[in-house]
Amino acid sequence: CFTWKKGSFSGVRGLFRVQEVFVRPLNEFVSLWRTFGGGTKLIVGSGVVRPTLTVLPPSKEEDKQSSATVVCLATGGFPSNWNLGWKVGSTSTSSGVSTSLEVLGTDGRYSWSSTLSLSADQWRKAGSVSCEASLSGQSPVTQTLDPDHCSE
Repeated sequence: CFTWKKGSFSGVRGLFRVQEVFVRPLNEFVSLWRTFGGGTKLIVGSGVVRPTLTVLPPSKEEDKQSSATVVCLATGGFPSNWNLGWKVGSTSTSSGVSTSLEVLGTDGRYSWSSTLSLSADQWRKAGSVSCEASLSGQSPVTQTLDPDHCSE
């Protein structure tokens, strides 16, 4: 069914990049599941696209409840294995972080979100809070909030 040409393997997730795929004429049935096996994902794209990051500050209502949730929206990235991370000040943190699975858009690009939960006191004393999208072999994409300059 398929003839492979020019491929490369990269990453822990087992991403196999195929630059050329030749399929028999459309009048014959081609089963991608049978060709690749269950659970295998074929990604067809045109290279790396850096996502756009938007970081949303906590609401004023949260501040009254002694908590602060910061949201990072990453949109329009490719491929799907960009990772989102957080820094509070200059320190990376994974505590209080929840990240969504990627969502494939109709344009063939991916979106993700990540939330960072802090106490209101941690938020006020942070100095800065940054969301960072990283992909092996690429420079990271970073968006930073300064808690002192956030207002609703």
